Amino acid sequence: MKKKPWYEYLWILSIVYLILGLFNIIFAWMGMLCFLAPLIISSVTGNKTYCHKYCGKAQLLNILGHRLHLSKNNPLPAFLKSKWFRYGFLLFFLTMFGTMLFNTYLVFAGKNLQQAILLLWTFRVPWEFAYHGSLISPWFAQFAFGLYGLMLTSTILSLAAMLLFKPRSWCVICPMGTMTQGICHLRSLSAVEIS
Repeated sequence: MKKKPWYEYLWILSIVYLILGLFNIIFAWMGMLCFLAPLIISSVTGNKTYCHKYCGKAQLLNILGHRLHLSKNNPLPAFLKSKWFRYGFLLFFLTMFGTMLFNTYLVFAGKNLQQAILLLWTFRVPWEFAYHGSLISPWFAQFAFGLYGLMLTSTILSLAAMLLFKPRSWCVICPMGTMTQGICHLRSLSAVEIS
C-alpha cells in the first residue's frame, strides 16, 4: 500500500487547533498560519495549491462528507457561487477581521480584555475558562479571542455547508479561497503584461 504524503494529515491540525483553543486561548494564534499560508503560497506560485492540497479544513470536510457519508451531496445554490456573493462575503469577513483588530487595539490602549468570542459574528459567548492570565499582554489574548471566534465560526459554517450540500461546498465561498483566487488572477494579468 502506498504511503500517504504528510500533507494529507493536515486535517488533524484543524481538530487539534479547535481543541487547544478550548483549554488555552493563546493557541488560537496558530490560526494565523491558516490566514498567511494561502496568501503566501498563492503569491509565490500563482495558483491555489494551498486550497487544493494543504487546507486541513477542506480535508476534514472531505473525510466527513465522502468517507463518512455525512453530506447530502446536494449542489450548492447558484447564488452562493456567484461572484457578487463570494466577494460580498469576503468583504463582510474582512470587516469582521478589521473589527477584531480594532478591539485588539482598544485593549492595547487600555480597555479591559473581553474574555469572550463572537460566534457566527453575532453571539458573544463567554470564554473565561480558556484564559487564566499569563505573562502575555492582554492585547495578545484579545487578538486570540477574536481569531478563535473567526475560526470557530468558519468551521461551523463549513460543517453546515458540508451537511446540506456537497462536502467541499465551503471551499466555493471561503474568504481565503476568494482572496487566493484574486491573487492568482492578478499574477496572471501581470504575467501577460510583462510578456
